[in-house]
Amino acid sequence: MKALHYASIAEIRESVGTKKVSPVEVVEAHLQRIETLQPKLNAFVHLDAEAALEQAQRAEETLRRGRALGPLLGVPITLKSCIDVAGWRCPAGSLLRKDYLAETDATLAARLRAAGAILLGNTNTPEFLMAYETDNLISGKTSNPWDLSRSAGGSSGGEAAAIASGCSAGGVGSDGGGSIRVPAHFCGICALKPTPGRIPATGHFPAGVGAFSWVGVVGPMARTIADVRALFEVMAGADPGDALSAPVPVAAVDDAQLKGLRVGLLESNALGKADSETAAGLQRAANDLAAQGFMVEPLQLQGLERAIELWWFFFGPAIAHLFQPAVAGHEDKLSRIFREYLQFAEAPVTLDALLSACAERDLQRANILWQMRDVPILLSPVSTTTAFRHGEGTWRPGAKQFYRDTMRFSQWLNLTGFPGASVPVSVSAEGLPIGVQVIGRPHEEELVLAVAERIESGRGAWQAPPI
Repeated sequence: MKALHYASIAEIRESVGTKKVSPVEVVEAHLQRIETLQPKLNAFVHLDAEAALEQAQRAEETLRRGRALGPLLGVPITLKSCIDVAGWRCPAGSLLRKDYLAETDATLAARLRAAGAILLGNTNTPEFLMAYETDNLISGKTSNPWDLSRSAGGSSGGEAAAIASGCSAGGVGSDGGGSIRVPAHFCGICALKPTPGRIPATGHFPAGVGAFSWVGVVGPMARTIADVRALFEVMAGADPGDALSAPVPVAAVDDAQLKGLRVGLLESNALGKADSETAAGLQRAANDLAAQGFMVEPLQLQGLERAIELWWFFFGPAIAHLFQPAVAGHEDKLSRIFREYLQFAEAPVTLDALLSACAERDLQRANILWQMRDVPILLSPVSTTTAFRHGEGTWRPGAKQFYRDTMRFSQWLNLTGFPGASVPVSVSAEGLPIGVQVIGRPHEEELVLAVAERIESGRGAWQAPPI
């Protein structure tokens, strides 16, 4: 087996189960890795080393007693610091939440524990998760393990940096406009934004309720699609705390279902233009699928311009309106990135506008689903370019890295509630990873992952960053 800090979830689970390595050894290897790289990356907000070692010792006791072994026994996992873990500070990047201490585990954290996972700590985010750059006034900025002068993305940038650098075997992020997929693309790992409710978001801040429940989701991040699937299968399932959760069983996808499957190479003038290296990576993925017997063809999707406008209505003015009571009078404690978001998101939100947007969202979703009736999978970039330098990303219109231009490929999925996976396919001339996005229809995550895994197999072995 490769170095423990870069072992896959399956390799760790098999080695622990056969007693080739102990859970304590696995945890110690990851803690040593964190000690080495945290000063460079700043991926972690809270590290619970003592509790992690205690969990590892209990896992060893489980092995000694011959008890049933969980599917993640001994696997070190991290979580984004907006997801509750009992006894941990979960500030979501804001000074206004720096003293918040979770009293109970989020549903997904409890499921990971029950499966035998060892929770190492939680990871950095931008303030209140509202940016594609992970930086805040509590912890500072998180750097990309491929190039420390570059962003790890956001808002799950701490997770992506920790996983890509071998500080964690896998983890959980959240996504309201690309916040799982973009950091995965920037840092060269895999990730899944699921259908809302497929993995319960109970215990996540901000809560995804009411009209906003379609926008934000929680989802797995790891170095390989197989590891993403392993985490997904543990966390998926209905939960009364998530109004959109439904008892959708995890399904198997076999080769017969993939044979001749139609895959649309997404085209739309609404999405902007990817740079040449990103476009080449996308074409490489399409060619790999075609070589494996998939029917890959261009698909011009109508309605995405309006879908992205509606996404911004919810993510921008509507959510900014909800934040106002909490931040009023505390402006001096807000980060530059969050103040910039509020500056450009603030706009009057009337009841008529909200009701109209909710109705139109459903109509747009139905329209796009109809266009995908015979093409269950789409292939697109994750964003228009690779990881930008620290501080370049902005909500300011007209800037080169204006978020509402560069991230459009990801944002529309959060309006429609479609699942999407990010999988790395190549590396740019500057040595930065390039991912592609595999998009599916609601509740068809298993098919999305199966196609993403075929792209992964065509690419070859996962490449670690040079850090």
